Amino acid sequence: MLEWAERAQARGDRATAIRVYRSMLLDEDQDARHEARFRLARLLALDGKLSEAAILLRQVIDDRPDAASARFAMAQLLVRIGDETAARRELRALQATQLPLESARLVDRFSDSLRIHKPFGASIELAVAPDSNINRATRSDTIGTVIGPFEISEDGQAVSGTGLAIRGQLHGRFAIGETANLSGRLSASADLYASGAFNDVAVEATVGPELRLGRNLVRLEGGAGRRWFGGRPFLDSARIAASVTRPLGRRAQIRATGSVAVIDHRLNDLQDGRAFGGSVAIERALSPTTGLGVSLAGDRQALRDPAYSTFSWRASVIGWREVGRTTLTATVDYGRLEADDRLLLFPSRRRESFARASLGATFRQFTFRGFAPLVRYSIERNRSSIEVYDYARRRAEFGITRAF
Repeated sequence: MLEWAERAQARGDRATAIRVYRSMLLDEDQDARHEARFRLARLLALDGKLSEAAILLRQVIDDRPDAASARFAMAQLLVRIGDETAARRELRALQATQLPLESARLVDRFSDSLRIHKPFGASIELAVAPDSNINRATRSDTIGTVIGPFEISEDGQAVSGTGLAIRGQLHGRFAIGETANLSGRLSASADLYASGAFNDVAVEATVGPELRLGRNLVRLEGGAGRRWFGGRPFLDSARIAASVTRPLGRRAQIRATGSVAVIDHRLNDLQDGRAFGGSVAIERALSPTTGLGVSLAGDRQALRDPAYSTFSWRASVIGWREVGRTTLTATVDYGRLEADDRLLLFPSRRRESFARASLGATFRQFTFRGFAPLVRYSIERNRSSIEVYDYARRRAEFGITRAF
């Protein structure tokens, strides 16, 4: 059957070759099935059916994590789709296999020259999200002040509910030279509830150049965004940012970012000002099926009122593992925040510690039209010296995401 399809392809009869490979996808011989999937994916990619081809390659990789040819083809396909981050992750996983020296050098050359040419791309994630604290509010019914305890109204306390969580992005790239692109991105997120008073929606648009300097990928961007809460404009911002991504050997990469933003708080002028942020993140493939990432980020809010001005930092660890056709992820975050001064109403400055743990799974064995179901569960705890900022939260998400 494989020879028949190969001969058909050699004489230019691609349609017959595709029919033969499709007929082999249920073959009793696993090796034959994998070879048919791999060859069919390459033909579909030639016809521009990139998502279907990517799903077939992912099925091969799920069953054979050390299938170097399939993983390399997957990285090439992700480049065509426009997802550079996923392409580089596949290359790092590929380097974690026992590649022959010449093959390893070929992967190195491809990684160094990797450049996204696809003009436009998009991604989306949808989920139904039961949440114990949709407004991240305290469960206390009183708050301590310098003149005694005040009662907190019910709409200022924690509210539980089930909403629709939407995360999406549109991006475009245009070549402006041999080693440079002009990149633009429109990002949006929304948590929508039956009670519109707690809807949280954010949109940001950015644009800037991407430069290849040796093995470094440098991105510069400027952008503006708005956040709405309860259907009302809540926060406007404009920022400039820069990032540098560099390989660390064949299995790891480091990414450093920095940004400066101007903030216009639409409900409280005392919270207008500037924000400065920076982060360093390292990601490493431990094996073809396992990876680990660590990051450290800091943020400075220099606002009109010192009582609202804060310094914060957060450390994160993320791990993932492929188990058959299921991807498991785990994330742990811990951070601290401290205000410059106290609000006159409260006896002390705002001091907080934040902790969050999350577990998630994507089930590609149930793929439908390029999407796979996902489940995610997270726990948050923010301990604050000011009761109104002290909260606990549990959240589950049941949704769909891209299957490859």
